[in-house]
Amino acid sequence: MTMLTPRTPTKLAPPGRTRREHKAAELEAGTRLVGERLTTIGARTGVQVLQDLDTSRAGLTHAEAALRLERHGANVVARERAPRWPLQLAKAYWNPFIGVLVLLAAVMFWQDPADPGVVILSVMVGISGLLRFWQEFRSGRAADALKQLVTTTCAVQRRAGSGSAPTTFEVPMDQVVPGDLVKLAAGDLIPADLRLVAAKDLMVSQAALSGESLPVAKADIRSDDPGTVGATDPVEADNLCLMGTSVTSGTATGVVVATGADTWFGSMAGSLVGERPQTNFDTGVRKVSFLLIRFMLVMVPVVFVINGVTKGDWNEAFLFGIAVAVGLTPEMLPMVVSANLARGAVAMSRRKVVVKRLNAIQNLGAMDVLCTDKTGTLTEDRIVLDRYLDVHGDEDTEVLEYGYLNAHFQTGLRNLMDRAVIDRVDEAEEVVVDARFSMVDEIPFDFARRRMTVVLNRNGLTAGPGRAEHVMITKGAVEEVLGLCTHLTDRGERTELTDRLRRRVARIAEDNNRRGLRVLAVATRTVAVPRDTYTVADEDGLTLVGFLAFLDPPKASAAAALQGLADKGVAVKVVTGDNELVAARVCAEVGIEVGHVVSGAEVDALDDTALRALAARTTVFAKANPVQKARIVRALQAEGHTVGFLGDGINDAAALRDADVGISVDTAVDIAKESADIILLEKDLTVLEQGVVQGRTTFGNTIKYIKMTASSNFGNVFSVLVASAFIPFQPMLAIMLLVQNLVYDISQLATPWDRMDADYLRKPRNWDAKGIFRFMVTIGPISSIFDIAMFVIMWNVFAANSEAHQALFQSGWFVEGLLSQTLVVHMIRTRRIPFVQSRASWPVMVMTALAVLTGLWLPFSPLAAPLGFVALPAGYFPWLIGVLLAYCTLTQLVKTWYIRRFGTWL
Repeated sequence: MTMLTPRTPTKLAPPGRTRREHKAAELEAGTRLVGERLTTIGARTGVQVLQDLDTSRAGLTHAEAALRLERHGANVVARERAPRWPLQLAKAYWNPFIGVLVLLAAVMFWQDPADPGVVILSVMVGISGLLRFWQEFRSGRAADALKQLVTTTCAVQRRAGSGSAPTTFEVPMDQVVPGDLVKLAAGDLIPADLRLVAAKDLMVSQAALSGESLPVAKADIRSDDPGTVGATDPVEADNLCLMGTSVTSGTATGVVVATGADTWFGSMAGSLVGERPQTNFDTGVRKVSFLLIRFMLVMVPVVFVINGVTKGDWNEAFLFGIAVAVGLTPEMLPMVVSANLARGAVAMSRRKVVVKRLNAIQNLGAMDVLCTDKTGTLTEDRIVLDRYLDVHGDEDTEVLEYGYLNAHFQTGLRNLMDRAVIDRVDEAEEVVVDARFSMVDEIPFDFARRRMTVVLNRNGLTAGPGRAEHVMITKGAVEEVLGLCTHLTDRGERTELTDRLRRRVARIAEDNNRRGLRVLAVATRTVAVPRDTYTVADEDGLTLVGFLAFLDPPKASAAAALQGLADKGVAVKVVTGDNELVAARVCAEVGIEVGHVVSGAEVDALDDTALRALAARTTVFAKANPVQKARIVRALQAEGHTVGFLGDGINDAAALRDADVGISVDTAVDIAKESADIILLEKDLTVLEQGVVQGRTTFGNTIKYIKMTASSNFGNVFSVLVASAFIPFQPMLAIMLLVQNLVYDISQLATPWDRMDADYLRKPRNWDAKGIFRFMVTIGPISSIFDIAMFVIMWNVFAANSEAHQALFQSGWFVEGLLSQTLVVHMIRTRRIPFVQSRASWPVMVMTALAVLTGLWLPFSPLAAPLGFVALPAGYFPWLIGVLLAYCTLTQLVKTWYIRRFGTWL
């Protein structure tokens, strides 16, 4: 197989060139070589290409395909995937918070290798990194397992043995091998680099490679072609189809000339692999993280200077400053975010929702507008042929027969209505289709023409000496087909289609549309001069035979699902390619307030500004093509909405890519599944509603931890500053601060498993940076009030007002500080009254209870002396209970005011 050459192995970067520059140059050279090879293939004849690949028009045998799969490997290219576990473990420790802790531990070790704080910091670093690694490792494995539920296949022609007849069947794309013959139809992804050996009206979207938004036409090939010369770019060659592109219309057969990394797309994949653009949520988390770090960098030196000046012990002040820095570092934040996303993905999978991209979970929770198709979501997706009518609206089996011939002989994209016609004929004893017809040609369906045509030979009939009689049968949208008709069949007679008759037959279609039926027109033409090939230009001068009326009943669950989404603040807009009457009828039956139905033509007539206003007030869009669907999505986004798009067809791919969260189903065409962020294993809005709830739960638990951490850290700074300025000794030993922070952080590990209040889940949730800052400066100082109250109690009530009794002071503040931090978890996690109106999940209850018990136990434990604690007197605990109750009461009052003032909490 002379056309298939291995890639050049990677070499070390030459002197004077960076590794990145070397990699870029290597990628460019590799891509150039692949391009030259492909253009050479395109210039050779089809017979030569098949010979070079040691294959034939019958395809490979199964044994040959297995050998080639072993030789060339799976048909996959470089893509984003989890690194090997050692690298993933190292990356888990690569974040700014861990860096701060490691730096502080190194400083403490340099100052005193025996300092127990070094051990505590090491434990904190180890726990944070290991837990983040474990969560991300599990997340990656779970995501890979979930993606296996969504398979992408292609139609390949192979043989059982050398003498066997070829058979076409579906195989996973990664098992396609060089020399395979691939059958293509509208909606298919191109699985590898193909040289076309047969094609009819083939249109291919090459936007992924060329950036050109409009599909390009490929050459019509009926038999061996001489190849093409002069295309320096393989993307421009009209007899090549490249991996990463997709078929928009037409049919074709291509032989695989390259797979995996040897493809044009694969040669560029190294430059395409990298971090995805960050979502609004990612950016927000990063900003809050660095805000806290900057806050720490400012406040820690202030605490250090105040303690050094007031206490005179600069060494102790330095250690205390390090401990404060540790307390201000939310080292568990990366782990909590990872755990939330991982848990969300697994929980959604149990509800038949597969998350392809974890960050899409947040966008799903933030979604406030869902654009959806009608078929399969609002309806049963179970099309049945209800009636077949002549031009008078009476049933006529001749119409059914012509409809069957059109559906039976086509080789392109066979939809549900084609299957419904075939099923009806199989049931109808009065229609017999025998060997009277044979296939001549076809003009495949596309979404611009909205019709498809087959040309058949009437076996046994001739159009003249030596000439067979060809009949053209066209089936499609009523207005499209009717516009091509010049005559109609009236009780067996061919009659001129006058304007009066045209209006009359159009009313028959409209009447059926109003009954909720989808109507297709059927027309024919006997070809005066038969030939071997036909084009779109031949679809003219047709004779209308009648109509096929289909029924797709509304789903019983649709109305309840729509109401459930509405209750959760998600407005549903129907964007369908169906006509206005059918769309309006179905939407009305499931409880959608239809209003004015906007057609695709109306969308085209508006500029972007006008469309934004129209999209905001419109509920149903009908007869929308792919470009119009994408424009509607972008118009809604421009109005500030977070838009989800649910679709399963090739005409939905552009809108799926443009939406904030693209949603498809596992039965969708390949390009739709590839474009989507989330895949539903069941095409049901009820399933999607459950996914929205889980997305908001995931988002809420993450925001919960961020607000807890930000407000707690902000309050601790004020407490430390006051204590440092007015207490003549260290208000808490550095080791105590480290232990307090360690216990508190461990208690937060259960946050991803918490539940959210029902009222939080009713509204879409978006990242609000201003809200987080406002929350931090409002709620944070409350803890400082009661820290200071405990200072006063320890100083005056328990006479802990000198260096001789500083251990008592420090122990008392340690317990109060840890318990108040832990209790505030329950205060912040809900806008309601904790424990009474809203209780945390059992993992959160258990972890916070353990933190409280640990705090109470430490001053009396064997660890008390090494850590600097002393036993607290019995009289301390009533004061502690009073301070904590007052703290919770004031926090609840401020919470109530805050919610009334700003209308939000989490």
